[in-house]
Amino acid sequence: MLTSIQSYYHWLHGKWPAGLVEKLPVLQATGRCNVPGVYVVGDLTGVPLLKFSSDTGAKSIKDICSDPDFDKRSASDDVYDVVIIGGGVSGYAAAIEAKTQGLRFLLIEANSEFSTIENFPTAKPIFTYPTAHTPESDLDFKEDVDTREKLLSYLQEKIAKADIQPVFASVSHIKRQSKTLDIVADENKTILGQAKVRAHRVVVAIGRSGKYRQLDVPGFHSDKVSNRLHDPAYYKDKNLLVLGGGDSAVETAIACTEAGANVTLSYRKAELNRPKHENIEKVHALAESGKLSLELGSTPTKIEDKSVTLKTPNGEKNIANDNVLSMLGREAPLDFFRRSGIQINGETKFSGWVALALFVVFAALVYDWKGYGFLNAVWNTTAFPNSATSWVASLGDWWFNQVEDRSTLVGTIAVSMKSRSFYYTLIYTLSICIFAWLRIKRRKTPYVTLQTCTLVLVQAIPLFILPEVILPWLGYIGAYDSGFGLAFANELFPSYISVADLNNQVWPDWGHPRAYWRAYGFILAWPLNVYNIFTEAPIWGWVIISIVQTFVIIPLLIYKWGKGAYCGWICSCGALAETVGDTQRHKMPHGPRINKLNMIGQVILFAAFVMLAVRIGGWIWPDSWMNTNFQLLLSGTNTDNALVNPISWKWTVDILFGGILGVGLYFKYSGRVWCRFACPLAALMHIYSRFSKFRIFADKSKCISCNACTSVCHQGIDVMSFANKGKPMEDPQCVRCSACVQTCPTGVLQFGEINRKTGEAIKFDRLPASQTQMAELIQVKNVS
Repeated sequence: MLTSIQSYYHWLHGKWPAGLVEKLPVLQATGRCNVPGVYVVGDLTGVPLLKFSSDTGAKSIKDICSDPDFDKRSASDDVYDVVIIGGGVSGYAAAIEAKTQGLRFLLIEANSEFSTIENFPTAKPIFTYPTAHTPESDLDFKEDVDTREKLLSYLQEKIAKADIQPVFASVSHIKRQSKTLDIVADENKTILGQAKVRAHRVVVAIGRSGKYRQLDVPGFHSDKVSNRLHDPAYYKDKNLLVLGGGDSAVETAIACTEAGANVTLSYRKAELNRPKHENIEKVHALAESGKLSLELGSTPTKIEDKSVTLKTPNGEKNIANDNVLSMLGREAPLDFFRRSGIQINGETKFSGWVALALFVVFAALVYDWKGYGFLNAVWNTTAFPNSATSWVASLGDWWFNQVEDRSTLVGTIAVSMKSRSFYYTLIYTLSICIFAWLRIKRRKTPYVTLQTCTLVLVQAIPLFILPEVILPWLGYIGAYDSGFGLAFANELFPSYISVADLNNQVWPDWGHPRAYWRAYGFILAWPLNVYNIFTEAPIWGWVIISIVQTFVIIPLLIYKWGKGAYCGWICSCGALAETVGDTQRHKMPHGPRINKLNMIGQVILFAAFVMLAVRIGGWIWPDSWMNTNFQLLLSGTNTDNALVNPISWKWTVDILFGGILGVGLYFKYSGRVWCRFACPLAALMHIYSRFSKFRIFADKSKCISCNACTSVCHQGIDVMSFANKGKPMEDPQCVRCSACVQTCPTGVLQFGEINRKTGEAIKFDRLPASQTQMAELIQVKNVS
């Protein structure tokens, strides 16, 4: 049994890559962080490209100068307009722009200017992606700077021409005062002879200046272990172990092998995911030719004077060794950010946990109120709009308890006051509309514009106006009194209450006497919406609609366009996630451990099928145990509507998972918590997606393995692991949100369809989803 479950998990989710996302400061598009007046630019924005580093540095100064709260003339002798921390590409780009803008600024560097580039290996190739992008900076890289030496020469010439003079000092942290910022020197150190300097604005451009990553291995701190490669020729004829699986490690292994070293490359994972495709191909070619030993899935356990012991999938291996190059990279300077109070992605302070708890409690109260739940006695004492004396009286008599005696076959038709569900759906819809407008302004691609508008229209018309306004109004004017209208309403929207109650003007507290809410089923398919199927007697209209939706229409949509055709373009849960949750998508946890929680939805889907079988059995044998207490299992109420079973579908799946946790965790774990982990319809669509033609294709020649695509995936997909190999992304979690396509700085990704037999792309989306690709197309047209 366990083996079968593991096999199913591997087939559905477990076989796909599950890389982690590096912790970085939480930033706005302008580089602003949570500390007022502080900007973070360069590599720490998540994109390690020269052009983007230069661009972010210059743009931070332009944003400062355009800020109405900033007045450069207010700087006194002891307060700088701007202090720039870090003398790399982004720092000097900011300094040059600050000088152009006439600001009084200070550039602080801890070591030497462009120290990161200086530490590159000799003749290291340099890439100036993306080709169509021109930075808003004097450091625009229009010249040929394809090697380390050419790049350094270009940069030194530029700063000499700009006459930028750095101050060499070490900064401990930034401290916000009432109106200024203190830039505090390291303990027992000074900045211009002072313990601190003051500024109105600070630009942090320190790059990956954190500590080198260390291994807790005996001998790791010995003299034979180094973190840098200066000259590959030094290792000629030596037994060299290179540790790491990124571009730096692979390029080091290649360079030293070509220089005559006997190289072993050790990486802890079973395959190389992070390096550029040309580096991966070259290192594998060297390994296949016997010039390099590639030990994947291995870790060092002991480093000795003349040997190193590796733990490999086949057991321990002792290899001869003269030197070890640990190319594990540097950690981002997280301690600096923590000391400065700058928020880091994935980290939450105590105040943040308190805020999260309060928001979850708020969500619980909202859904308890909406569901007439445990605190209903309290809610009934509130003065929420529910009578003709309220502020909504101007909407008309039909809005309230107005009775029209038409003596139809079903008795008097009555229209009651608006339900709590109406007000909830109204707020839900308005939230989507407002944040949709903000998303369109923010993303600025034709794909996002059309997708967002579609989500708004689906939410506003069939999921709000139709069930809450049009259908009740039609009932009020007598559209359901006879003929087709009567048959239509009786089949799809049967009355809640008896004819006798209608004649006595007794109608439910929760809304109209007809079940107009069932119209949500036109969009929300089973088993996302189970209530049109799990009825005491079958409502055949909804049974047919649900079968066609769930087992015909949705599979066809997914076969062509993937799961996102529904989740990203139709579903109301997806609409809220893509609009209100748009700026939160980077908060979704990643990795193999969290991926196992993806199976929660499969458990809920299984429960839905079990309940469906029980419900059908109850229809066939109405006097059996399958029918007697089904209402308790579904909604937690008995025939008297007494709340007796909180462990029911309504209270566990719909309210707890879909509502309280699904919405309550928006601002901590992104807006797709419910969609990714627990939605039963999404779980069913994951199965359909395994047979889909939809893929995200990658031009691997452009991939720089920056991991930006993975970091913004609010479904937890390791997009980069597909992209840098040029493999079509086929993880069934994808909801076609386009965040990965748009975020990619080099325009690598594109939606399309695959020939499942040949594995080749047969069609690409025409609707642009990447600003980088749009810019490249414009450039090509202009050239032609």
